[in-house]
Amino acid sequence: MRLVLTSDTHLPKRARDLPAPLWAAIEAADVVVHAGDWVDETTLDAFEARSRRLIACYGNNDGAGLRARLPEIAYADLDGLRLAVIHETGASTGRTERCAAWFPEVDLLVFGHSHIPWDTTAASGLRLLNPGSPTDRRRQPFATYQTAVVESGRLTEVTLHELARRG
Repeated sequence: MRLVLTSDTHLPKRARDLPAPLWAAIEAADVVVHAGDWVDETTLDAFEARSRRLIACYGNNDGAGLRARLPEIAYADLDGLRLAVIHETGASTGRTERCAAWFPEVDLLVFGHSHIPWDTTAASGLRLLNPGSPTDRRRQPFATYQTAVVESGRLTEVTLHELARRG
């Protein structure tokens, strides 16, 4: 099962559209995970139209329309892999073990908010992934998203993809 992980798309505030490589990855994926800060319902509509399966939550920049359509925390079972998706997890200091305490029944937690890619594993085995942002790199050298594979309930082949700078 091929996954695409993204967050903090901030359309149309940070960009008019997503980079073409990310749309191509979304269309090829079995599951697309979005960890909030859509900003625009049209973006959610486009993801729903172009994704085979979308698992998503809302973020702190998402208004009432998006909050009515999306949960604060999304949960899914992906071939035995227990997934949770949330936008904010608090400060980076202590994040890994704090999230392990918050999500003891989860194997993979995808989160956003910081626009900074993250990949750690808690002592409990919880894997935490933040795909960064494909449109607003902030202090990072590149805008990013992640891909991964789920095989028999195990997460494999986690890859951070750097997107070319525009202009």
